[in-house]
Amino acid sequence: MTEAFVKTKDGVNIFYKDWGKGQPVVFHHGWPLSADDWDTQMLFFVQKGYRVIAHDRRGHGRSSQVSEGHDIAHYAADAAALTEHLDLRDAIHIGHSTGGGEACAYVARHGKGRVAKLVLMSAIPPLMLKTESNPGGLPIEVFDGLRAQLAANRAQFYLDLPTGPFYGFNRPNAKVYPGSIQNWWRQGMIGSAKAHYDGIKAFSETDLTEDLKKIDVPTLVMHGSDDQIVPIDDSARLSVKLLKHGTLKVYDGFPHGMLTTHAGVINADLLEFALS
Repeated sequence: MTEAFVKTKDGVNIFYKDWGKGQPVVFHHGWPLSADDWDTQMLFFVQKGYRVIAHDRRGHGRSSQVSEGHDIAHYAADAAALTEHLDLRDAIHIGHSTGGGEACAYVARHGKGRVAKLVLMSAIPPLMLKTESNPGGLPIEVFDGLRAQLAANRAQFYLDLPTGPFYGFNRPNAKVYPGSIQNWWRQGMIGSAKAHYDGIKAFSETDLTEDLKKIDVPTLVMHGSDDQIVPIDDSARLSVKLLKHGTLKVYDGFPHGMLTTHAGVINADLLEFALS
């Protein structure tokens, strides 16, 4: 078990964990979290004989709180720096939410010859923002609202989001996990306010349509039907149509943070896909 840093070409220290031996499984976390969001999946896969790797995106978690480069292109290049540093091949890449956009861009732009499979979970592609060509997207006012809340009181915002829509804890009869809320807040507050502020533009305004079309490895698209953060109809259902080898799996009533709230179901399906 090791943890270390890799330095990118533009001098950013990217923190990563690297546990076990076997086929590599690389995890890409969501906004504004860290590699720790994948703890349950990493423990599960390392016990199944896989090598598991997860990193903190630039400006997130324990990675450098740099001023610039908080966009999908840099996120993907940083992931490439990590995979090259560790010389990962035949890897399965799993991305959640913004991490799904990062993983998509990495595989399309940098992953040739290194990637075996891809998983997009509750992921942002192809494009979250409502535009003339993407009429089903969310209006810019939604993302402006997120920026305003972050700038006004980040600590309270990072309590309200997991308490409410992120895990679906605002739904009637939802089973609420206070520890998950606290862990979300902990991960978020470790990161950089500027990275998180800039990251809202990255996850909402980046059009990943052409990246999806370039991906030629088997891709599993996993999404909850009750995702209140990344609505399924304008994300997963569109992405799977653009992928050469895409399969969509919809989870009835599951929330955006289903990797935490329904880890047992998600882990079993991830393993089945890894073994397929």
